[in-house]
Amino acid sequence: YMVFDTLFAIDAEFAPQPQMVGDHAISPDKLTYQFKLRDGLAFHDGSPVRGADCVASIKRWMARDGLGQSLKPVIDEMTPDGDKAFAIKLKEPFPLLLDGLGKASSLALFVMPERLASTDPFQQVTEMVGSGPFKFVKEEFEPGHRVVYVKNTDYVPRKEPPSWASGGKVVKVDRVEWLYIPDAMTKATALNNGEADWWENPPSDVLPVLTANPDIAVVPDNPMGQMTMVRFNHLLPPFDNPKMRQAVMMVADQADFMRTLVGDPKNWKICASFFTCGGPMANDAGSEALTGNRDFEKAKQLIKDAGYKGERIVVLDAVDQPNPHVQALVAYDLLQRLGLNAELVSADWGTVVTRRASKKPIDEGGWNIFGTGWVGADLLDPTVNLPLQTRGDTAWFGWPKDDQLEVLRAKWIKAESLEERKKLAAEIQKRAFDVVPYIPTGQWTQMTAYRKNLKGIINAPAFLMWNVEKT
Repeated sequence: YMVFDTLFAIDAEFAPQPQMVGDHAISPDKLTYQFKLRDGLAFHDGSPVRGADCVASIKRWMARDGLGQSLKPVIDEMTPDGDKAFAIKLKEPFPLLLDGLGKASSLALFVMPERLASTDPFQQVTEMVGSGPFKFVKEEFEPGHRVVYVKNTDYVPRKEPPSWASGGKVVKVDRVEWLYIPDAMTKATALNNGEADWWENPPSDVLPVLTANPDIAVVPDNPMGQMTMVRFNHLLPPFDNPKMRQAVMMVADQADFMRTLVGDPKNWKICASFFTCGGPMANDAGSEALTGNRDFEKAKQLIKDAGYKGERIVVLDAVDQPNPHVQALVAYDLLQRLGLNAELVSADWGTVVTRRASKKPIDEGGWNIFGTGWVGADLLDPTVNLPLQTRGDTAWFGWPKDDQLEVLRAKWIKAESLEERKKLAAEIQKRAFDVVPYIPTGQWTQMTAYRKNLKGIINAPAFLMWNVEKT
């Protein structure tokens, strides 16, 4: 969000608002969308932002994002319309088009020059060139130590007040340095002494040190919190059998996961939903699968009914990341208590990320379970919730496949009213508790800490540096 800008942006009411787009029009049949860029948009290399750049960026995003992948087959034509405009023609109405162009998540649609956007969508771009309010300083980049951004003095912000990622991106500092400091107490000392201004996510065990300093504010880092989960590999035994996944869910207690990860009960809560609690799609359909009595004997019978043959179960444990590490430890304990042949494989997060992409058998480097977490904005609804999508080989790591869930998700995308979407979200969730693409393990509040001489910090699902001033 510092380097790149978006065509639309989601505000605090979950509504898409124009960002790079100045004017737009929708045909009465809702099949043609015309967009005109606002004045003053330019990339950091000096080139103007064109309609062709927007089209190429949308195509790149559609290849990777869940909502984008749903949009792609509906597009009839997408073309530049002169230098400052572009048009999208659809085969059928797609009510969430503007939401997609502005979605706030880890897979946001960032606009970049056509020459970069044309890079293979599954390869990293080779330059950090956007049109956003900050510029990346390549010459000062030190991998594993420091990233430097400076104010983009040519950026023209919108006039509206900021709301989440929407509105005016007015930069009030000249320079931002992101520093990587491995040791938590070294970070705490730097913040306490004023050598650093902001600590993105301090671990819970150092919060007392920070809250004791009257010059430091310790607050929730985003309004939607963090969601955690245990993910299954649906391709390999034994969790290719839904009864095995249901058996583990039957004994999973979110409180165990949250107490181990977070500790203080003020900072976590039970969220027995596949959608972020506090969001518009959260519901309790089927939630008794997570909130009912944890019945180990019933679960063991289900395992017997599934025909479990003692297959080795590999649980990936990212020991250097507290969230996935705790998920793995608690899940491993559950598997042992169920009498399953579980093995905890410890590694760093980078190794886990590499191994979880493998579809090979266990004895060739495959896996069965890993734990992870998402910011709440990433699981708000059926389109942004990537691990809930069940497209088989093209789904997120774990590759669940369930045609019924995908049919319901397609209906949700095409629904035109909030009431209809809520009804369909309940149907999706009820089915998900049968399929068990993953086990939701709770919702918690990650804290952020900053010195009180920072003003104007925007409470949003991402760390946004505009509007922040240092007094």
